Amino acid sequence: MLVKPLKIKHHSLTGRITIERVRKAFLNVKRNRGAAGVDKQSIVMFEANLEQNLQALLSDLKTRGTFSPHPLKRVRIDKGNGKFRPLGIPVVRDRIAQDVLRQLLEPLFEPLFHPNSCGFRPNRNCHQAIERVLDIWREGNRYVLDADISGFFDNIPHHVIMTGLSNVVADGNILGIIERFLRSGVMEDGVFKPTTIGTPQGGVISPLLANIALNYLDWHLHEHGLNFVRLCG
Repeated sequence: MLVKPLKIKHHSLTGRITIERVRKAFLNVKRNRGAAGVDKQSIVMFEANLEQNLQALLSDLKTRGTFSPHPLKRVRIDKGNGKFRPLGIPVVRDRIAQDVLRQLLEPLFEPLFHPNSCGFRPNRNCHQAIERVLDIWREGNRYVLDADISGFFDNIPHHVIMTGLSNVVADGNILGIIERFLRSGVMEDGVFKPTTIGTPQGGVISPLLANIALNYLDWHLHEHGLNFVRLCG
């Protein structure tokens, strides 16, 4: 019988931020490539003075209240039919910082996520989601509700994300950095717009934050005896 995991508070995550972890984050960002953010600094430009940039980032991340993310660069991807998907592109430095946070938080939250949550998680993919759907069908279930949360990433209430985080994370510095990321705003056509809701598609840490927010829903469905498979929002 599947039982909801117990949440354990984790303290002093800031102490786990090391230069080795920051270097690994840079390599992950470099591997994923991506465009420059609002500061127009490319990955190649950041790498030209790599050690000094990484050491400065390390110092900012470890000093409470010091790290300040840049606004996101807003771009819109054509989905067809006159619809566009808004993406938020962080500057390279902020993408590295987000990957550092992802490295710290993912191992804490992965054991808490429901097994039928298959989107944006290590070693999980859409093929596993399909297999789980087929398993449910083989168990004799014949009716399905296909649901999608419209504009999910852009509309997650910040308090839902922060509550989910603070249930597990007790490090005020880490929580503060994430909250500043959520509220960093966007630059669109040269105009700054505040962000009071949502976590941007395009952010390194956004998929993890989305799963943290939706973990409430997953276990609520489970506790009411409903079969489900979730791939994303």
